[in-house]
Amino acid sequence: MSEPAFDLTGKTIWIAGHRGMVGSAIVRRLENEPCTIVHCGDNRVDLRRQDETEDFLAQNKPDAVIVAAARVGGILANDTYPADFIYDNLAISTNVIEAAHRFNVGKLVLLGSSCIYPRLAAQPMREDALLTGPLEPTNEWYAIAKIAGIKLCQAYRRQHGSDFISCMPTNLYGPGDNFDLESSHVIPALMRKIHDAAGNAKETVEIWGTGTPRREFLHVDDMADAVVFLLRNYSGENHLNVGTGHDISIADLATTIAEVVGFTGQFTFDTSKPDGTPQKLLDVSRLTELGWSAKTNLKQGLAQTYQWFSNRSESDLRL
Repeated sequence: MSEPAFDLTGKTIWIAGHRGMVGSAIVRRLENEPCTIVHCGDNRVDLRRQDETEDFLAQNKPDAVIVAAARVGGILANDTYPADFIYDNLAISTNVIEAAHRFNVGKLVLLGSSCIYPRLAAQPMREDALLTGPLEPTNEWYAIAKIAGIKLCQAYRRQHGSDFISCMPTNLYGPGDNFDLESSHVIPALMRKIHDAAGNAKETVEIWGTGTPRREFLHVDDMADAVVFLLRNYSGENHLNVGTGHDISIADLATTIAEVVGFTGQFTFDTSKPDGTPQKLLDVSRLTELGWSAKTNLKQGLAQTYQWFSNRSESDLRL
């Protein structure tokens, strides 16, 4: 696919959500490029508030915006705080995209999530599976907000000619992840549980659900590299999947994490807890055809993530 290139040389780029796992990875990646990185610094801007968002854009006048800001969490968090998940994510997308248009931003990349696809979508999930069936009930609030973000980008392209694009990463993990058991995703939750069990000489670790659901995982540094690639090379209305094209069962994932941590005990499965979608695997052929593919092996990425977590957990009592 031949698309116009967006040259980063001399550009000013705002990463919305630079403090999060994804945003901080994008900052690290862009530090290697001949551009100026803009973020909120120590002055927090509430992206749910239109006036604060527009004031920040007016003051900084970025050439490009990467929307990595979002309220995120696992099944428990989504189920407990549905209003927060739909309101916060709708407000962030709406305010940032409108402000980017209003202040003539040359390029915008919106990051979504693979949960936008129907619960029982054919696997691997192609981009055109969007809106073809019911969503997974355990995270539909977040998914609806992310779908709205995709449609906002498409609408601004059609009505205003804005070069706004969106990409849908699969499940992400890596340094900077959230290891709070009440709100974390599956990899940090399992890693923390297994780490604690190993440290306390426990013989078993309980896992929610049956362990049979299959998930795809992408290291956050690979995601950041994909974002920069798309910022440079893609300008199209259709959103693009970003993943590895490979999945693993939750049970096998737990076993792999146990190998990394050094836990030799057993796993039990609480089948009274929800499994979520049976399988989530992205079809990444469109991105592959453009010339990008993931580089980080899952076990190597887990080992790197565990090293980051271990160093942090020794000195940060909030974990």
